[in-house]
This record gives sequence, structure tokens and C-alpha cells, in this order.
Amino acid sequence: MRYIGELREGENVSGIYLCKSKNIAKTKAGKTYYSLILQDKTGIIDTKIWDLNHGIESFEQMDYIRIEGNVTSFQGSLQLNVRRLRKASEGEYLPQDYIPCTTRNVDAMFKELTGYINHVQNIYLRQLLVAFFGDKAFARAFKEHSAAKRVHHGFWGGLLEHTLGVVKLCDFYCSQYPVLNRDLLITAAICHDIGKLSELSAFPENDYTDEGQLIGHIVKGTMMVEEKISKIANFPVKLGNELKHCILAHHGELEFGSPKKPALIEAVALNFADNTDAKIETFIEALAEENRQSGEWRGYNKLFESNIRATSQSVVR
Repeated sequence: MRYIGELREGENVSGIYLCKSKNIAKTKAGKTYYSLILQDKTGIIDTKIWDLNHGIESFEQMDYIRIEGNVTSFQGSLQLNVRRLRKASEGEYLPQDYIPCTTRNVDAMFKELTGYINHVQNIYLRQLLVAFFGDKAFARAFKEHSAAKRVHHGFWGGLLEHTLGVVKLCDFYCSQYPVLNRDLLITAAICHDIGKLSELSAFPENDYTDEGQLIGHIVKGTMMVEEKISKIANFPVKLGNELKHCILAHHGELEFGSPKKPALIEAVALNFADNTDAKIETFIEALAEENRQSGEWRGYNKLFESNIRATSQSVVR
């Protein structure tokens, strides 16, 4: 099997992939075709089936499918054009080959995150964190979840990796700027994306749920925090409001989905940390994706609105 991350323009491909999405579309001439997203543990690839009448058997979204086709390039990105397709039989594939995973040790990351929880001095905030992360079912789901559908950390373990990255940046900010309330900021950083457990479904689907579409992870995460706070005796109302504000404002701008703009210095710090970790990871993933193209420059990237390339010292995973 050729993994998606190994594919190059001009290659012929024969292998089994997970059909992440399947849409029916029409060309300008009115001819029906399928537009798919195929996935394995190394990534995803845009896929088209132009001729539905020859060699294409019945299949549905989230099926494992065996395909034959060739790799082309469209608008600077790789595309797979399928000639033949059938639904794969059970035993022909291993499901773990089709889930993109963090390259880091999940248990080690969770232990590091737990270390930050244990160093929170405020008894109310520490009780809140233990109420979440001391729950085995919650902890397991948190360790296995993604942080996004596609843009950044959209892989198994991605939510934990992203959260730890944001926490470590916030920890640095606290050492650099003593004015910051460390306990508040670290707690907000740990909790800022817990709503994604409801916003996105588990793997292999990893797609937006109804709750995610209708409420979103920012509001949902705030609701989850409010529920836990209500069960902690004498939790200070002012502290609870400050924590919830940091979560509500962590995207920084109303147009980016935050119900509130930052009004606390800790909310500003959390927004910068979240944005930094997300943007750097997005660039890393873009370099890895575009690394399959020829040439030093990797082409125009829509997210960064720029033609991008790696520096001579960049390590692209």
C-alpha cells in the first residue's frame, strides 16, 4: 500500500483508503461525478471519479475502498483521479492505518499536562481541573481526540498535543510577565478547547456533530466549565466569570468565533498562545503537504495567503 503522504504527481496508485467524504457533483457540461476525500494515517487527498459507468462499484462515505487511479495536480495541490473502485472486504485492511496520529507519546504528554494541573495553587481551580481530568472516561477521550477537522492538529492525540502546546506557551508568558495570574491562565489554557470533545465526533469520522454546528466548542466548553463549577462548594463567582471569559474570548475576534473580545490580560495571553500554536502547526502541516511537490518553493497557500517554503534548517515531519 502507498500511503497518501508518499504519493507524487504522475504516479499510478492501487490501494485501500478510507472514504472520509463522498459528494455528488456535476461538471459545467452537466455530467455527474463523485468528489471524495480519501484518508489514511498520513493525511488526506482530494479525489475525483469522473466516469461512474465503468469499474465503479457501490460504496458509501466512511467505507474502506480499494481504488486504482493516478495522481495529478490541480491548483497547486495533489488530486487523485480514480478509474476503478470497489468496497474493501473485512480483513483486507487494518483500521489503525487510516487514522492520522500524533508523532508524540500520548501518555507522556498527558503526564506533562497533569504536572501543570498539580502545580495550580488555587484550590478551586485545581478542584475544577481534577473534576475533568481525574475522570478516566474524560481523560481517555481527551487523549484520543483531535483538535480540528482539518486545519491544525486534526489527528488522533491532536487535542492533547495542542492543549499542551498552549499551556507551555502560557507558562512562558507567566515567567516573562509577572502581572499575569498564573493559576487562572494555566487553567484557562488547559480548558480552552474541552468543548471540542462535543464539537467533533471521534475517529475515524472526526467530523462536526450537530452540537458542534449549532453551539460550537467555545460556548460548549464554557457550559462544561459552568457545570463543574456549580458542583464545587463556594467556588468564587468572580473567579468563575474570569475563567469563563478567557474561554469565551480565546479566538480573539468576533469574526473568528469568539462571543467576546478579550477584556482581561489573561484572555489576551491565552488568545496569543492559542493562535501561535495553531498557526505554527498549520504551517508545519502545510510544509509536510506541499513537500510532495517539486521545487524549493511549495506554492501558494490559501491559509497564509502566501507562497511558502521551508528554511534550510526546517525539519518537516
